[in-house]
Amino acid sequence: MKPAADVLKDLVQPSNISIHSSSALVGSVDAAAAEDDKAREEKELDQLRRKPELRPIPAKELDRTVQLTPWDVLHTLGQGIALSRRGASRGLAEHWGSLKYSQALAGSINSFMTLSAEGRETADYYKAIQSGELGTGFALTLARQLLSRRYPDHSVSIVPADTALRAGWALTSRDAGHRSGYRYRPQFFAEIWKPGEAPRVLPIACKGNHSNAAASHTQLASASAHVEAVHIGPWNETPALVFSTELPTEGVLTVHALHARGTGGRLTDSMDAPDTRLDHRLEDANNFPGIQPPAEGERKPESQLGFHVQPEHYAWFRQVLARTAAAGLTAFAGDGAATAQYLTKRQGQRHFADPTHAATDSVQDANQRLLDIDLAPTTCSASTGPGSRPSPGSRTTSSATSRKAASSSTARKSTPSGRAGPSWPGIRSGTAPYPSTRTALCSPCGCCHRPEGPHGRCRSLEARGRHQGRG
Repeated sequence: MKPAADVLKDLVQPSNISIHSSSALVGSVDAAAAEDDKAREEKELDQLRRKPELRPIPAKELDRTVQLTPWDVLHTLGQGIALSRRGASRGLAEHWGSLKYSQALAGSINSFMTLSAEGRETADYYKAIQSGELGTGFALTLARQLLSRRYPDHSVSIVPADTALRAGWALTSRDAGHRSGYRYRPQFFAEIWKPGEAPRVLPIACKGNHSNAAASHTQLASASAHVEAVHIGPWNETPALVFSTELPTEGVLTVHALHARGTGGRLTDSMDAPDTRLDHRLEDANNFPGIQPPAEGERKPESQLGFHVQPEHYAWFRQVLARTAAAGLTAFAGDGAATAQYLTKRQGQRHFADPTHAATDSVQDANQRLLDIDLAPTTCSASTGPGSRPSPGSRTTSSATSRKAASSSTARKSTPSGRAGPSWPGIRSGTAPYPSTRTALCSPCGCCHRPEGPHGRCRSLEARGRHQGRG
């Protein structure tokens, strides 16, 4: 067995990732979609509605070779699945979801990343899970990078789409309300936001395989149907990102990626609505499922399968995204009680309100030093005492804090070599500019324990609402 110190060093070893996004890829995906449509027609299945006009991602937004460490990917994966309710142990399944791949990837600064020997030896019936989860980690890491380039000086939050959509729609027979019955949905939303501006939201679909480029073409054709299932604003104007990560057992890892542009996805109206302050508790809505095409003259077409966030939903959806992002960070840090307050019943509030497994919710005032990086635990600050909770008026975590921390895997301190060290799940670097996720808030307005965040602004949910003109 490899010594733990060597495993940690491998996790922060940068390697090159090959990115494929070209006009040729668009053509291959279109051909795969046409072949799938033909097969569905022969089986007398309904035709899928796919995202029109997928395009290559400009190289200025996403380099064709990117350097990442395995920990960049696993950290992002761990955050992405924190609300996924993968097991009944209140966080252990999600925590293990990223750590089980701690020796699955290999590479060096002068080579391209591949599956390690251990990653290649995964049992066959786990390979689909492995490729899907690692594909999610790579996709979200790269999505955050390219959106940060596309929208400089903005924060990027990654929000699980199923959790967000459940606040307004019934997704399965277990959910109360009008059920869509449509199984195609994006896996995530990216919210690009900046205080004082209306946020932009775009769906993300991510897949992975252990096969070859042809399998990725088929996966991207399917992913285009997943992102098309959510419209935000006008018909066919919602931008989107689709990824398929090729993880061959022999050869280098390649991420295939395309995007769709559009004028939709911007949550612009009712910025000053007093009843949608981000700190206000959210209740399940019962929006009727379906996407409404534009009227043709005096005739109103039938709605299409999917989910439509229309202008009258914008203020509500901003609140959903903010509170779901905050819940994701507190779940990632292991605080079930803090997580439950941000979720609705359909979103899984009860799952996090139930007793938490001791291994995921321990309060330990212990500091660690790993790879010459000083790390502080996510325990309550001394201002309220360990284990105590602030009043409802001052939240346990701030949405802006959670969004900035969740959108960055670079809360780091320089190592002796001069390269940035990792940001570890559930803990924050002692020199990071963000408060610990359980840092108590120190004033009724919800200002965080540290008075200023990265942009010199108060970092609480309520304060962010004021910066956006909501109070």
